[in-house]
Amino acid sequence: MLDLKFIRENASLVKESCIQKAQIVDIDRILQLDTQRREIIKELDSYRSQLNVISREISLLIKEGETLQAEEKKRQAKLISQKVDELQEKLKILKEELDKLLLEVPNVVHSSVPRGDASLNKIVRTWGKKREFDFRPRTHLELAGALDIIDFERAAKICGSNFVLYKGLGAKLERALFNFMLDLHTREHGYKEIFPPFLVNRKSMTGTGQLPKLEEDMYRLKDDDYFLIPTAEVPVTNIHREEILKEEDLPIYYVSYTACFRREAGSYGRETKGLVRVHQFDKVELVKFVLPENSYEELEDLVKNAERVLQLLNLPYRVVLLASRELSFAASKCYDLEVYAPGIDRWLEVSSCSNFEDFQARRAQIRVRRKTGKIQYVHTLNGSGVALARLVIAILENYQNKDMSVNIPEVLIPYMGNIKRIEK
Repeated sequence: MLDLKFIRENASLVKESCIQKAQIVDIDRILQLDTQRREIIKELDSYRSQLNVISREISLLIKEGETLQAEEKKRQAKLISQKVDELQEKLKILKEELDKLLLEVPNVVHSSVPRGDASLNKIVRTWGKKREFDFRPRTHLELAGALDIIDFERAAKICGSNFVLYKGLGAKLERALFNFMLDLHTREHGYKEIFPPFLVNRKSMTGTGQLPKLEEDMYRLKDDDYFLIPTAEVPVTNIHREEILKEEDLPIYYVSYTACFRREAGSYGRETKGLVRVHQFDKVELVKFVLPENSYEELEDLVKNAERVLQLLNLPYRVVLLASRELSFAASKCYDLEVYAPGIDRWLEVSSCSNFEDFQARRAQIRVRRKTGKIQYVHTLNGSGVALARLVIAILENYQNKDMSVNIPEVLIPYMGNIKRIEK
């Protein structure tokens, strides 16, 4: 969340960011409530000061035997105490409304982010070349069916539409991918592996910004106020919720494999074909806790860490700087990594790498004690390193052969038990 003082002093900037992110928030109401809050606090301080003076006067009058005057002072003190109670109740109600509104304010858009919709997304760089085929490249749906490695019909029978059942070498490929990514990020990029709960409480979801804004897109348990995680970002970021870290312990890098669950009840649920958009998917997530002055350098390194996965898999991809309208509620700046899938002839997002600055840290109360003794909020970042199932689409479609077999990327062969090809 944004600091209330920051909103007060930068109201135009905050309003502009709301517009740029297409978020409707009554900033003027927040400012009005803030003014009322400060006036009530000032009034409370005045009454409490009066009570302190009267209390001392009562003690002195009692010592001097002035009983009648002491009783009169007590009546005055009682009336003031009643006013204090009334103001405290008024302040409580006001604060509840203010806190609720503050949770709806999106993060401020970084100055380097293009202003506008997806048409203004900027391709920062590309890597690799699209493969040239001497046959019509099949889609992952055709290949998965022919090779009997993914069964969408039985997944729908077991659960419902947009769920996936991996079979045989399809399941082995899925496991090989996240094991490969975990090894890469822990061995070469300096991340510590975390295996968190797949369920989190409301406080955790609020801390990272999924709630209250996106509750309808989440899977929530009926009898317990727990949520299936939409991404490992939620449990991993909340590892340090309500903690004060030491400056010398930063930066902290975590990597985590989890299944992820998203209802996607809104417009994002429209793309439902094959593996393009599913309700449950595997993902390896990268999370960073860093000092504020280093966070944008850390963002660039985070993107490179995710890119390395695609480079080792030898998949053509591009890095895209998202325009403001495409940013998430909590992000200040975000890069997407999009891999090319020739069968469906599309660029597919497999990673989003975001800097949240201190937005999540304020909500989750994650701070750092500097060597000077000063305490401030850390900056948090995260990115997919990377996400399946779209990565599986890219591998199947880029590594397919004319006979509908699929070669295994060289880096994955050891993880596949030295199997080099998936064949009928």
